[in-house]
Amino acid sequence: MTTRSTRSPRRRTVVALAVVLAILAGFIVRLVDIQVVSAREHIEDSLATALGSSRPLYGTRGSIIDETGQTLAGSILLYDAQLDPSNVRDITRENDDGEKEEVTWAQMAAEIGEITGQTAEEIQAVVDDALASDPDSQYAQLKRGLSTEQYRDLAALGIPFLYFDPHPSRMYPDGAVAGNLVGYMGSDGAALGGLEQRENDCLTATDGKMTYEKGKDGVVIPGTEVETPAVDGGTLQLTINRDLQWYLQQLIAEQVQDMGALSGTITVVEAKTGKIRAAADYPTVDPNDVGASDPDDRGSRIFLNSFEPGSTFKPLTAATLIDAGGQTPTSTVNASSRESFPNGARVGDAFQHPAYEYTLAGVLIDSSNVGISKFAERVSAQTRYDYLKKFGIGDGSEIDFYGQPTGYLPTPENWDNQSYYNIAFGQGVSTTIPELVGAYQAIANDGLKVPLSLIQSCTNSDGTVVEPEQGATSQVVKESTAVAVQQMMENVALQSTLAPQIAVPGYNVADKTGTGEKTDGNGHYKSGVYFTTMIGFAPAEDPQYVVAVTLDEPTRIKSSGANASAWQKAMTQVLKTYRVMPSTVEPTLLPKFG
Repeated sequence: MTTRSTRSPRRRTVVALAVVLAILAGFIVRLVDIQVVSAREHIEDSLATALGSSRPLYGTRGSIIDETGQTLAGSILLYDAQLDPSNVRDITRENDDGEKEEVTWAQMAAEIGEITGQTAEEIQAVVDDALASDPDSQYAQLKRGLSTEQYRDLAALGIPFLYFDPHPSRMYPDGAVAGNLVGYMGSDGAALGGLEQRENDCLTATDGKMTYEKGKDGVVIPGTEVETPAVDGGTLQLTINRDLQWYLQQLIAEQVQDMGALSGTITVVEAKTGKIRAAADYPTVDPNDVGASDPDDRGSRIFLNSFEPGSTFKPLTAATLIDAGGQTPTSTVNASSRESFPNGARVGDAFQHPAYEYTLAGVLIDSSNVGISKFAERVSAQTRYDYLKKFGIGDGSEIDFYGQPTGYLPTPENWDNQSYYNIAFGQGVSTTIPELVGAYQAIANDGLKVPLSLIQSCTNSDGTVVEPEQGATSQVVKESTAVAVQQMMENVALQSTLAPQIAVPGYNVADKTGTGEKTDGNGHYKSGVYFTTMIGFAPAEDPQYVVAVTLDEPTRIKSSGANASAWQKAMTQVLKTYRVMPSTVEPTLLPKFG
């Protein structure tokens, strides 16, 4: 018979066992929660302490590509090799025959050095120096900037205390091709020039991070890794054509050297769209080796310089006269090679000639300063100013290029007696290449001015395509006016002294030259030095492309004749590149004299 006294110890034992089991169950539940259910949160918490380690996950900076998708700037991975000095030791590994072999640290140092270009002694010294500073050191930098091939060769050695950190690096596969536009990066990865800098928001990647825990031997503890992924930069597509850009850069380099000029440029604009298809500078920069170029050559003179346009302004004045002054290509004026005007101004032509009864077309053909000055009297100063502004002179361009200036066009109340006439032929004012090619784009496009563009789009890493906002188009002059100016410029190409040098077989072309004087910075013109320009379009009867060639202070030929051969070759290549059909109509011949 069981008594109360015997039941009590047994009951106490059962109760105690239940309590122990409950506590144990609680521990088990908590352990499951910590290690399974809430494992990631607890890993993140632990990695926030001093015991955690991390390394960046580098996003790739976006590429810069041309209109066809060819890469102008891209990113590659380079590798920094490190050693864990505290774990350097002899190792056992399989040889090529699959047999185990002992490899000493000295042997490994020699193998590493064959790949990195260091001696075995230099590599051993890296480890010795690190241990001398800290006997427990787990980090020593071996070599930075290793190529992918070097990384693979080193990894194949199977050395457990050798590890690598990848990081992106910028490369420009075609060197200086479009270097003046693309820009370059600093050694610290900062964008320092050109579109690399201007479009940094599109191109920049967002780095991620890998956090983890390591054991005392430096090995990552499995299951402790937490990854915040990187986001790659966007792809910036330009409107330029890489192959055309390359050709024109070679061409302008040759022309600058042949003519003994300081520098030169070639710019190509698609007449219907305003897209810049090439923008070649010489001298220029190779973004792969920025230090090899002069600082003055690291930007784009196309977007950074201003100049007096000279006679390239005459077609703009002629367009004003036709559109607002009732003139036609065959309207006439009597002009000699040098004349004084009633207000005291004096104007002269570049060559001696008697008084001619010039047509407006003839004034452009012979590039008569006196003739265009006399024509300019037939419209008001305010009208002339208003039309130049409508053409975009003095307002810069729609392309947001760092450091781009605007031309200088004084308002009519600031025109003195001389500038009243000089502005008609591009003296006493300044412009920029984008302003000038933008004005000629309007003439070539039947009077409709389309904003210039250099950026086609930015494609983000998620595939979203963002196109830049374009300014509004504007009808600068009537279509009939633009066609009349096109025909006059076609006759310049046919009847001027440079006609044989600029002819493009199979095509009717239109052209105008300008020889602008240069100031000395003190309000005076330099003696005997000029900034020369040749600009035109083709085919003349249906303009597709505008081409402008400039030279700064050519010495072998000081007039704009120095630009002729480069313009002819550039236009020929442009028409070939874009497979423009040859002309099928005869040019419209206009009389030079009345």
